[in-house]
Amino acid sequence: MKLCVALDLASKEECLKLASELRGLDLWLKVGMRAFYREGFAFIEELKKIGDFRIFLDLKLYDIPNTMADACEELAKFGVDMINLHASAGEIALKICMQRLNTLKSRPLVLGVSALTSFDEQGFHQIYKQNLKEAVENFSKICFESSLDGMVCSVFESKLIKNATNQNFLTLTPGIRPFKEESDDQKRVADIQRAKQENADFIVVGRPIYKDNEPRKKCERILNEL
Repeated sequence: MKLCVALDLASKEECLKLASELRGLDLWLKVGMRAFYREGFAFIEELKKIGDFRIFLDLKLYDIPNTMADACEELAKFGVDMINLHASAGEIALKICMQRLNTLKSRPLVLGVSALTSFDEQGFHQIYKQNLKEAVENFSKICFESSLDGMVCSVFESKLIKNATNQNFLTLTPGIRPFKEESDDQKRVADIQRAKQENADFIVVGRPIYKDNEPRKKCERILNEL
């Protein structure tokens, strides 16, 4: 299991400071919409200069098939290590994205996004008119059959997804509160032990690290638990 630290701070300077404090640790950095839309690819390059980090660019691409594939190709050119696509875009879009990426000499890992961890059962049904668990399983099968590498999911769906697809199909789980910290705006959160039980491959931790007075020590504690 790998730790992925979410760089969701309010400014580039804060994000770079955090990355500098974590230099040398065996972890990934997640760059989301807030930081990427504000700073662009130059920010990715700065992070790479700070340390030997692997970068998950979390943009949840969702558009018509060729537009998504064009975007995937551009992201791959900048050497990010992982990207994600909304499974709701459908099988055709997902397959076209993977076909395009597989023509490149190297490509990032590609994960599908099914149900955001901010959804509870009622909120998910209001939008998708489906049971959350059944929908996640269906989305995952579509992503697996479209040759994606895995899924972004809540901890509570990790084992379900692997059982429905393949044990080597990756799961990356946001909403991790390593030592039962406050859940904030996420509904389906879990601690490290639950992530282990559910066979998650990556855990994403943000606020519990960057709000801590000693973020490096917090990361070291998490890595020790992993």
